[in-house]
Parts: sequence; C-alpha cells; structure tokens
Amino acid sequence: MAELLKFDRTSFRIVSFEDKGQNVKYWLTKSVYERLCASWYLTCASYNLPYTADHKVDRSVFGIRKFLDE
Repeated sequence: MAELLKFDRTSFRIVSFEDKGQNVKYWLTKSVYERLCASWYLTCASYNLPYTADHKVDRSVFGIRKFLDE
C-alpha cells in the first residue's frame, strides 16, 4: 500500500480559499479503507514514523483495568 501513497509534488497548484474545500468530493469517492490508509500515511509522515512498521501499544503506559461495581 505504501507505493500507492507516493507524494506527487507536481499535482499542486495555488487555489482560492473558496476552491480549497472542493476536495471533500474526491475523498468521499474513496472507500473507508483508502481514507484510513491515507490518514495513517499522513500521521506517519508528520511524526516521522515508518509507515509499514507494526506499532504496538506500550503496556507500561497504557493498560486495561477492570472496575468492579460496588
């Protein structure tokens, strides 16, 4: 999937503020899976994470506790 999400710098142009919101129609044509993959790719790019790595939850920080109803 990483090869599908290459950053194409030639596809950008300067647009007005009113025209900027028109990409919603494009993303609504994509499946939920494709939208989630694109958002994960952008998250990895923002935080400099490897896209294909298996990210696990650090159990020393996050855990599940069972609350007893009293």
